Parts: sequence; structure tokens; C-alpha cells
Amino acid sequence: MGVAAKRVISDLFWLILVSCIVLRAAGNFEGDALNAFKSNLADPNNALQSWDPTLVNPCTWSNITCDLDNSVTRIDLGNANLSGQLVPQLGHLTQLQYLELYSNNISGGIPDELGNLTNLVSMDLYLNSLTGPIPTTLGKLSKLRFMYGTCSSLLLSPLSLDAFQPSERRNSTIKSLASVTHDAKCFSMPSLGRLNNNSLTGTIPMSLTTISTLQVLLLSTSQ
Repeated sequence: MGVAAKRVISDLFWLILVSCIVLRAAGNFEGDALNAFKSNLADPNNALQSWDPTLVNPCTWSNITCDLDNSVTRIDLGNANLSGQLVPQLGHLTQLQYLELYSNNISGGIPDELGNLTNLVSMDLYLNSLTGPIPTTLGKLSKLRFMYGTCSSLLLSPLSLDAFQPSERRNSTIKSLASVTHDAKCFSMPSLGRLNNNSLTGTIPMSLTTISTLQVLLLSTSQ
């Protein structure tokens, strides 16, 4: 075998080795983030039993979905009888598209770091015990289409949509919102139509009359 051939083989070997190291590091990084979440939860039904931080990546864990690059894209833990709190480390899952945590007993606030989930399409926190304001950092989530947040005291917290730029909220479909401030900006969202079951209070703003495309607005279970 010539010198040139040996050099090519050597280069390929190192390329494969470096690629494996990078993939392992990325997988561990996401695994560490999920393990931090697990460590902050009570799990009486053992829904997280397969979450083993010693594995190369979390793609074989139950209720976790990954893409072809072994990046976490879904967390499906709805109705899992979990209690505890969300953790800032969840913001490290930058390829996450679906965060499904409905019907649990998760308490505390929503970490600002969830605003780093720029690929997030759906965030379902329905029927939990979350409190405090919805972070303005969520305004950076230009791909977010479904946000279910009718959950306990979170309903009473003000939500400002100042951070949502018009280009980012075009064709958005946010189905459940907390009490809203700066209504003129909020109600410029063309798909806003379902605000029922949110315990909203107060008068209906006159700015609603300026939405020429609005056909249906549901406000039941409000005051």
C-alpha cells in the first residue's frame, strides 16, 4: 500500500473518530438536560424509568423522539402523573419541536430559557399547577403555532406579546392564552379566535372591532 493510500485511510479514521466524539457529546448534552429535568420530578408511575444518562444519547428513552441526527425533537409526557418543576436546562434542547406535558402536577414558573427552543411548534402545559408570568422570551419562538396554557394560577398572570414581531406571528394559531396586556398588539394576530376556558375578566376591548379577518371569537368561561 502506497504512502498516499495510507494517508487517506488515516484521514478517514480520524474523521470518523471525531464525528463519533461530536455526536456522543451532543447526545450527552441533551441527555444531561433531560436528566436534570428527571431529577426535579417525582415519578410514581415510573414513566421515566428508561431515562439512563449513561447511554450515548437519549433517543432510546421512552417518551422521547429524535431526528436522524439523534437530536431530541419530541417530549411526550402528557398524563404521566409527574410532579415537580420545569428546569432551565430544557432550553438546551434546541431542536425540540413538541413539548407535551399536559395533565400532570408540574408547579412553579416557566423558565426564561424555554425561549431558546427556536424550533418549538407546540407547547402543551394544559392542566398543571404552573404559576407566575409567561416569559417574554417566548416571543422569540417564531415557529410556535400551538400553546396550551390554561393551567391554574398562570391564568391570572399578565402576558405581554410585545416580543412577538408581526412577521413572527403571521398565521400563528395560539389556542389558549392567559390574561392579556397591550391588547391592541395582541389582537392584531389574524388567527386569534379561541380564548375560552381562560377565566379572563374585564371588558371586551374596542380594538377587537378593527380585526377585519376575525370570524369567530370564543370567550366562554370568562367574566
